[in-house]
Amino acid sequence: MPPKGVIAVAPPSFRRERALIKRGIWPVAGCDEAGRGPLAGPVVAAAVVLDPKRIPKGIDDSKRLSPERREELFEKICKTASFAVAFASPARIDRDNILRASLWALSRAVHALPEMPRHVFVDGRDKLDTACDCDAVIGGDGLVVSIAAASIIAKVTRDRLMCALAQDCPGYGFESHKGYAVPEHLEALDLLGPSVHHRSFFAPVAAAREKHQPWTIKREPDLFAATETVAEVFPAL
Repeated sequence: MPPKGVIAVAPPSFRRERALIKRGIWPVAGCDEAGRGPLAGPVVAAAVVLDPKRIPKGIDDSKRLSPERREELFEKICKTASFAVAFASPARIDRDNILRASLWALSRAVHALPEMPRHVFVDGRDKLDTACDCDAVIGGDGLVVSIAAASIIAKVTRDRLMCALAQDCPGYGFESHKGYAVPEHLEALDLLGPSVHHRSFFAPVAAAREKHQPWTIKREPDLFAATETVAEVFPAL
């Protein structure tokens, strides 16, 4: 039993995948992404098809796991499952918005799998644009073990990438906060301005652009500046 005052949380299960297997539907993939919220770096999406006979023990929502445990499970999933990873760059996020960029990356990950699945479970509210059936499962990374496995692949891949970007752009602390809006990241943004890896239209980045790179800010015309002209065209009667 858990200690008094601690609520036990059931781990994700293979129940939904097994139900499809019994109906002759296979492969079944789980999909998740990491990095919607940060101010810098890409969104990383992963799709995973677990081997029903070799599911690593301990798979859970990546947010419930320590970094060390995520790394261990990452290696085990890579050795026993088929998987694919896709990235939505900051430029795509700026162009499409974070939701559309994330869904695009998730769909790309599914289509990059070695074998196209016949069914996909994806974390969240939105179904994917794929050639197979898709179910969106709210809180899926804590319910569906294939989604949980994808959350681990996506999270570890993105964390490793952000550590590499820290070497390319020192001073921002990407290796510690992975691009999230923690105080030390905001302080670095204010001091250094945005890097090429920042998402231009996220509010703290936009404010730093205004300060350090004002020439990159597109100014909308002031509609009220036309008041005098309008008054001249339509003089008072």
